[in-house]
Amino acid sequence: MNPDAITTVGVDALASGPSLFALVVQADAVVKTVMAILLLASVWCWAVIIDKAVRLGRLKRKAALFERAFWSGAPLDDLYRRLAREPDHPMALMFATAMEEWRETPRPVDPARQEGLLSRVGRVMRLTLDRELQRLERHLPSLATIGSTAPFVGLFGTVWGIMNSFQAIAATKNTTLAVVAPGIAEALLATALGLLAAIPAVVAYNKLSHDLDAYADRLESFAEEFGVVVARELDARAGA
Repeated sequence: MNPDAITTVGVDALASGPSLFALVVQADAVVKTVMAILLLASVWCWAVIIDKAVRLGRLKRKAALFERAFWSGAPLDDLYRRLAREPDHPMALMFATAMEEWRETPRPVDPARQEGLLSRVGRVMRLTLDRELQRLERHLPSLATIGSTAPFVGLFGTVWGIMNSFQAIAATKNTTLAVVAPGIAEALLATALGLLAAIPAVVAYNKLSHDLDAYADRLESFAEEFGVVVARELDARAGA
């Protein structure tokens, strides 16, 4: 067959070929399943990204406002009375639980008991910190899972689409582009969907993990600072 004729047929087939939607509709059942999985993974990925980004941004702003109030010089009891009813972010919740332990425990004079009180205050803050971080990290590992598996799921769809192309060649005894184009198009579309799900997942997981670690360090620093404040208060009462 004349190569120029093959090229002309291929170009005409591409010009009048099916749309992207038609490719999806006409795709093999296996490729459709792969595309559906990747689309759902992409939607889930963006839902987690938006939720975590918005939540972390809001928590950082609230933490900044709380730290400003905490270091303003106002009595801690007044701050506790304002926040004890509805602590709406981890730093305020850590402060409220620590203040509850501090207020409910008699002020010891014995140094050993003072150390015990400081240890209990630090422990309740640590437990609150761990619990709140677990809530913030919920669903975050799914981004890593999507980022690592989506390309391979897309690759499976790619291989299946190419296999369909070879089967079409074998069935029609024809190697024109019009015969192999649908299968190749399905294969490339599956690859694109895999990358569409994987790339944002990997980038967002790295960024959100870094931001979450920085926020956790900020909470840990606050716990240590509050422990210093409590120790100073105990020292002042012991010296009075």
